[in-house]
Amino acid sequence: MSFLRGASPGRPETNPMQATLRPLFSILLGLLFLIIGHGMQLTLIPLRAEALGWSKFEIGVVGSAYYVGYVFGCFAAPYLIRRAGHIRAFTVLTALITAAMLAHTLWVAFAPWIVFRLALGASLAGLYMILESWVNDRASNANRGLVMSSYITVNYTALAIGQFMVTLAAPTEFTLFVVAAMAMSISAIPLALTRQTQPAPVSIVRFRPLTLYRSSPVGLIGASVAGVATGALWSLGAVAVVGAGLTERDAAIFMGIFTAAGALAQWPIGRASDRVDRRVVLIAILLAAAVVGVLLAVLPENGVLWFVLAAFLGAAMAPTYSVAAAHAYDHAEPGAMVETAEGLFVASASGSIVGPLIAAALMQHYGTSTLFLFNAIVHLGLAAYIVYRVRARPPLAQALKTDFDIAASAPMSGGVPVEPEFLPPEHGASPAEEAAG
Repeated sequence: MSFLRGASPGRPETNPMQATLRPLFSILLGLLFLIIGHGMQLTLIPLRAEALGWSKFEIGVVGSAYYVGYVFGCFAAPYLIRRAGHIRAFTVLTALITAAMLAHTLWVAFAPWIVFRLALGASLAGLYMILESWVNDRASNANRGLVMSSYITVNYTALAIGQFMVTLAAPTEFTLFVVAAMAMSISAIPLALTRQTQPAPVSIVRFRPLTLYRSSPVGLIGASVAGVATGALWSLGAVAVVGAGLTERDAAIFMGIFTAAGALAQWPIGRASDRVDRRVVLIAILLAAAVVGVLLAVLPENGVLWFVLAAFLGAAMAPTYSVAAAHAYDHAEPGAMVETAEGLFVASASGSIVGPLIAAALMQHYGTSTLFLFNAIVHLGLAAYIVYRVRARPPLAQALKTDFDIAASAPMSGGVPVEPEFLPPEHGASPAEEAAG
């Protein structure tokens, strides 16, 4: 229990890792429960809509609505956080996301579900922003690698757990919606009870696509197109797997394997892009994702084979955003890193709005396997554009490249900044702050 209580007075700290992560325990615990529920809803809601007999286009619109809400939340959440503070804002958004999750079981219709998905997306964007600003605020140059890698590890682990938990019951039942809502609501408890000092206010998100494009065309286009592909797969992947003849349980396993493989591939592919032109690495993984997409579109249904292909697809698709982001950071001005991170994140989320709509329209007319073919075409198109950019712009000198940073480049990380002018001296807490926190 010493990990939860802290070291006894006068007792020297013997474990640097424990000393670093102890102040983050409540934050990471809240993150764990929140993303388990989030991971469940990503697969559960499209499976439920498919079981209800909704058209593929309706399912795609519902999936797109989630990302519309997410983009809105990126811009609106900072104002809520500044008004209410991190803890109260987190509690408000947790209540909203829990209510929206449960509402799916009470009003089972197309129009209400669009509203609920908008609320889910906007709430999650704000919750991510609160958690990331808190984690960033606790990181220093000495411990940033450990702190941020712990945050990303918990995030990916929880997301995969949530996917696999969809196998515990049928998506047509009330059970999974309740479990997801419970996990989301529980996430507020560690944050509400923490005695940690609240971080400084987050800055208002800025998105200037023309400025970002001039700095790094591949970074902006790569992040946007990665959003198109991943948004389509998250919204409709489970539906496509069921449409191919596998069970709903198999679809949840497919998405869980996709998630886990993508998480494991992030770091090695990112580090490989440190050694060569990142655009070459992007071309390689895009071509790999295209090949796997074609195989999934043409091969007959086979559980084991499709699970293997899910792993390869996740390993190829997930690092696309990360490597594109790292390339953009290589070309960003020193004072523009935060704006670059925010811009890439909004660009990716905006692409995720478009992807499900196009893929769903194609699936509606040409069959569910078209999703994988659509993703293959998207990846091939991006690879062709990057080939053009390789010919148009020489690679950056190795000495000028930044080291790959999985925390800054991960798809779920929005580069949430802490404003320096609001930082308290040495992040110390006054007695009043300790009482309030």
